[in-house]
Amino acid sequence: MHILWNLLLMSIAVFLVAEFLPNIRLKNFGTAIIVAVVYSVINFSIGWLLVFLSFPLIFITLGLFKFVINAFLLWLTDQFIEDFEIKGFGTTLLAAFLITIFSSFFRWIL
Repeated sequence: MHILWNLLLMSIAVFLVAEFLPNIRLKNFGTAIIVAVVYSVINFSIGWLLVFLSFPLIFITLGLFKFVINAFLLWLTDQFIEDFEIKGFGTTLLAAFLITIFSSFFRWIL
């Protein structure tokens, strides 16, 4: 049940960020759920390896490099889903940052 709750919160965060940023195209909320699932699978499968390999950069930047990793994972998600599109790396980085902030905020208040 905890996993479903996290996926719902991430879906809401993705949907809100897509509504907020003009360079992100998201077909509907169902697509946001698919984005959350695909992102979670990618993060679970290779995210830990990327964090492990880039630990020195994460340490030097006091954790800020993790946003670059999240942006890369979000870009990979964009490549897999046809109804989800992000234009530009800057938008991808900002979207990864905002999704992380929104998801964390939702978990904190709920």
